[in-house]
Amino acid sequence: MPEESRPRRSPSGLERKRDAERTRERILDAALVEFGEHGYAGARVSAIARRAGVNQQLISYYFDGKEGLYRALIERWRALSGELNRPDAPLDEVVAAFLQAGTAQRHWVRLLIWQALEGDREEGAERYRRSMVDDLRRRQAAGEIAQDLDPAYLQLALFGAALAPTLLAHFAEDFTGLPVDSPEFLAGYGEELKRLVARLAKPL
Repeated sequence: MPEESRPRRSPSGLERKRDAERTRERILDAALVEFGEHGYAGARVSAIARRAGVNQQLISYYFDGKEGLYRALIERWRALSGELNRPDAPLDEVVAAFLQAGTAQRHWVRLLIWQALEGDREEGAERYRRSMVDDLRRRQAAGEIAQDLDPAYLQLALFGAALAPTLLAHFAEDFTGLPVDSPEFLAGYGEELKRLVARLAKPL
């Protein structure tokens, strides 16, 4: 029987599930760009649908609208952060991993900036951020961080250092003479951060 005359096979349940997962991820990718560029208040569901190449109703179907989509995006960031902040990885490697993620996916950083500018404190944000400080306390008890350092202030400093190439791109270029998206800058800044973090174990 010629190929074109054969009856078209209906997709299996597994194929439909994979298609749904791909569509959902495509919507999240588009939402990250839209929220990163315009913040929550300025983002438009219609623009996200256009970026994702889907019907706008699918966003309501998968995420129950703009707010649900935003929450799903925040959960995605927390999952990514958990993968980067592995308990068994040395602290200098964790900080370098966040640097790489921030420079490779700048829309994440822009989204965090919009959160700060808009005063957004999504559900569970304080508990989530406190857990990051608790992780530094655990590392301090294990000897990775000197006892005379305050983990809360240190977390703030390390977070800012990892985001600096995106937050302060022109400053970074003027200070170093290198474009922040160049391999030379990323390698050099990453190594300096790792050396800096390695010295945190030494008390003043």
